[in-house]
Parts: sequence; C-alpha cells; structure tokens
Amino acid sequence: MKRILMMTVMAVMAMTLQAQENNYIVKTKQAKKTAKVSTPEAEAAEEQEEEPKDFLEKNFHYYSMCDWKEGMRFMVIPDKKDMVIKTFGDSITGQMVSSLKLRHKIMVYKGRDENHKGLHERINFTCEDDGKTYFFEVPTASFDDYCLGKLGVSTLAYLGDVDIARQLLKDTTLFTVAKEYYVDTELDGDGYDIITDVPEGTEVKVVAIGVGTRNFPVKIIVADKDGREFYQNVAISRTNSGLRDDEYGISNMIIHTFKGAFELPADNMAASSLYKKYVGQEVFTLYSTTMESAQGKTMSVARLSTFRIKDIRAQRGTNYVKMTLTGTGSGREYVKQVTFKSESVIGDIAGQHEDYFFNLFATGNPLKLEGVKKEHITDIQKSMVRVGYSENEVKLALGEPTGKGQEGNYYTWTYKHPGKPYACVYFDKKTKLVTSIKK
Repeated sequence: MKRILMMTVMAVMAMTLQAQENNYIVKTKQAKKTAKVSTPEAEAAEEQEEEPKDFLEKNFHYYSMCDWKEGMRFMVIPDKKDMVIKTFGDSITGQMVSSLKLRHKIMVYKGRDENHKGLHERINFTCEDDGKTYFFEVPTASFDDYCLGKLGVSTLAYLGDVDIARQLLKDTTLFTVAKEYYVDTELDGDGYDIITDVPEGTEVKVVAIGVGTRNFPVKIIVADKDGREFYQNVAISRTNSGLRDDEYGISNMIIHTFKGAFELPADNMAASSLYKKYVGQEVFTLYSTTMESAQGKTMSVARLSTFRIKDIRAQRGTNYVKMTLTGTGSGREYVKQVTFKSESVIGDIAGQHEDYFFNLFATGNPLKLEGVKKEHITDIQKSMVRVGYSENEVKLALGEPTGKGQEGNYYTWTYKHPGKPYACVYFDKKTKLVTSIKK
C-alpha cells in the first residue's frame, strides 16, 4: 500500500514538473507556488457570439471533425467528469487510459480507422509527449453522423487557435469589455480568483497567451497600465469546443468569447471613424455633470472644467460612445457616456438630453478666451456675473443672450431662459465691460 501511495505521489510530482515546462501553460504573475495540484479547471464555461469579420473570422477557422486534417494539435485538458469517464484508449493494448495520466499532453490527429474489428470507428492520435498512439472511439454507428455535430472529442483543447493567437495578438493592445476576469492563485495548479473591478474600456497589453480549457482554449493574459495582470479564457474558432453555437449567447458565456472579453483597436476605430476628428480636441463642460474616474467611481464635475479628449469608442447597438477625457490641469482620466445624436428629453438640461455632446461640451479652453481671467472662474462656474466682466465671461456664466439692445453709451444683453432667473447685463460701448446687472 505504501508503495502504491509513493508511486502516486511521484506521478503527481512528475505531472507538475511537466506542466511547468509546458509553454502552453501560462499564469498571471499573482499565481503562487503550491504543494497541491488541483483537478483540471472545470470552469463554468462561458462564451459569446460573433467575432470581428475583419480579423478573427479571417484568421481563426472553424473545423468540424469531418474537416480535421492530419497534424492538427490538441492538448488534453480534462474536466472533473473526465476523471471518471475515460476518453482515450491505448492503441497497442486496447485498454482505456486515465485522463489524469494524459493531462496536459499534446495529441496530434492521425486520421480515422474503421478496420480495427470494433463496433465503432476510431479517431487516431499520436502523443507528442510520450510517443505512444491513442484512439477515441466514436460513440455512434457512423462517423459521418457524428462528425458534423458539436460534441467532438472530449478533453481536447484545440491548439491551432492558441498558436495563431500567439502570432497575431502577443504584445498587442486591447480594450476590456467583460464584467469579470480572472487571476491565477496557484503556479502549479488550476486555482483562480474572479475579479470584477476592471472598468470597461480599460486599455491593456497582451503579455502571454497559452491554453485555457477545452471549451475556451485560448488563455489571454493582459496587463493594464499599472502592470496589473489578469486573464480570460476565450473560444475563437470554436473548433472542438463541445458547445453549440446558441450556448455562446447565454449571459454567463458571453465573457468567454473574444468579442465578449476584449475589443481590438482596429475594431474600435472602424466603429468610431465618425468621431475620430474629435480625439485630441480640448473641450470644457457647459454644465455641471458626473463622470466616471479611472477607478470606476462616479465623480461630480463642475461647469467649465477643461479636458482633452483621449479616445472615443462606439458602444455597439446604441447611439452612445464612451469618451475618455484627461483633465488638462490634474492629468486625471475620466470616462463619460455621450451621444452625438440629439434627443429631446423633458426634465433634462433645458429640455435637451444632458449627454448630448454639443449640449454638454464646448470646444477650447475657457481660460484661453479673450478677456477671461482666472480669478473670475469660480464665480463664473456658479453663473454669477460681476461689474468689470468681459463679454466672454458673461457668455460663460449665463450663456448666449436671448435679446440685445442699445441705451445711450451702453448696450444690453437680456436673459429670459425658461426656468432660469431674468437678468439684464449692461456693457460700456467703449470698454465692452459690464457696468451693471439688473435682475
């Protein structure tokens, strides 16, 4: 009994060493060395819908079993249930082999065989790691009946997608889309924590790509600008994923499609081409409003706060865009959902939608306008006008006048905006500065 226990421990240790040397097994830097090897990741599989046709569908092709070509490579990633139901048999002995023994081994497809005196056809593989040959027995009477379905060969994660992703996505910039991501907790196991504090639209860099799970074979590890690493397992071509197409639309599956987890810059640029001209512009707020900080907190923003537009990203299926702005004074980043399509909304600012870009922002910097003094900005933000103010300062404080008039050496601007106090501002014709205000 002691001998059997010792052999089991040694086998587990050997598998652990193999996993560490396998360059398809990648971990976020939070993962810790542990003495325990967990059972394979039985992640509550999740995934999304279509992938961008201009990039993903062009480079990641779906192969049904009917179209598999010899040489296609897969990795054995057993789920918990696969520890009980053995998937592969030894071609020499005909005996079924434990999935735990084959965990993380690479299987190379070698075609199918119907002349082996068995009831069903066999799918043949050669193992890159031990040089042995294995088979998977098709559970139906006919291979043709089975190959067009989505079941495929259980435990096998398709490495073709992983290899292509490494070539095309490593070191690239992406934007986050999902509500949750993962961080590894074990260097030599499958432990992970779920994180939900990554703001949507966070710019990240791909730092590593490896194998994920059978359902979601491409593990993409990214890092944000602060070096924080996290990952998502995604299905791209869905080759041998074992899930039907309609299952990717389920809410908890969407994050495990590429498009449900990340957005490509090129994707965003194509969707946001109408707004490209605004990126880089300096703007200021015409009304007090709220924005989201880089940490995801809702912040109050005063009138006449000045920003530079860093990025504009279209929001799929809506008239809204996500605008990233950098405060010109503080350098802090904020996010604001705005629309460039005007909509009348009763009860909002002046009867207009508060998030309408041209209603909320003006181009430029108020302090760079002629006649605007920095020491007057605090009062102007409160819509207060004082004697000595310039025309631009009055416009910033009260907006465009509803009427204009002349009285001797003075000219007047009147304000009769609905829901706002009446005001008549008198200017000296020579100096063009405020001489008095009647309310």
